[in-house]
Amino acid sequence: MSNSPKRINLNESEWRKKLPKDVFAVCRMKGTERAFSGKYHDHHEKGIYTCAACGQNLFSSIDKYDSGCGWPSFTKPSQKDQVTYAEDESLGYIRIEVLCSKCGSHLGHVFDDGPEPLGKRYCINSLALNFSPE
Repeated sequence: MSNSPKRINLNESEWRKKLPKDVFAVCRMKGTERAFSGKYHDHHEKGIYTCAACGQNLFSSIDKYDSGCGWPSFTKPSQKDQVTYAEDESLGYIRIEVLCSKCGSHLGHVFDDGPEPLGKRYCINSLALNFSPE
């Protein structure tokens, strides 16, 4: 039996009403904020980062690190089933897109250049996140 979250399915009009314009652009239109512009790229408080669209827990501050890329970076999601993945060829080459498993919102991308032992860098838009302090 799966512990996957109950999926939220809203249409584009409903998401537009629910989300601020900049959050909608990133989460629903697969946009990207400018590097070093997000509120969480240099954020060091302890707690949980949640989906800005639906509130699902996504990443722990324990797994956050400074990759120097200009976006919040994490070594892994706080639980495996909280994100899903899709191939993204929008720049002419394949990247792996990271999506919220509950609402399907675009969060960012995952790369294979992170620190050991996992070697992953989850490069996530601040606009796709909210933060709940410990």
